[in-house]
Parts: sequence; C-alpha cells; structure tokens
Amino acid sequence: MEILPDWMAALEEEDLAFIRSFVLCSGSLKEAAALYGVTYPTVRLRLDRLIQKIKLGEDRAQDPYVALVKRLAVNDKLDFDTAKLLIQEYRKQKEDL
Repeated sequence: MEILPDWMAALEEEDLAFIRSFVLCSGSLKEAAALYGVTYPTVRLRLDRLIQKIKLGEDRAQDPYVALVKRLAVNDKLDFDTAKLLIQEYRKQKEDL
C-alpha cells in the first residue's frame, strides 16, 4: 500500500511527470527545457506554477475558500487581481464577524 503526502496526491499526472523529469535532470532547468523542447523561461514558469500548487495544498487545510481562489488563479481560471480582491474581501468579512 502506497501512501502519498497530501500535497502530492492533489497534483495532476502531468505535474507528477514534470517533477519526475526534473529530478532525473538533476534539477537543471536548462536540461529540462531541452528535454521538453521549450525555452528556459517556459520551464521556469512551469516550475513556479508547480511550486504555487504545492503551497496551495498546504494552504487548503488552513482555509478551504482561500485555497480554492488561489487554485483557480494558478490554473488560469481567475486572474490574479480578482483573486486578490476576493481573498481580501473574504478576510475582511471574517474579521467583521
């Protein structure tokens, strides 16, 4: 029986494949870019988004609503400015209660 950490279980197969490839490239963004046939900045952006997804997995336990809004923004379902506004208003309303 395999037990995965919560942050890993929440990732998509594509994300897990990227992590595997990245590790096999010894963490070299340059090698990962060559492997995927993309530019270094493209791989860097992919890694940054993956880092955000992992952090969101940790945030989910703290506040599910905030984690949902952040996840939508990371997955380009919601723009970051709107996400910030929603989170600010949500936190403000929680404080007022």
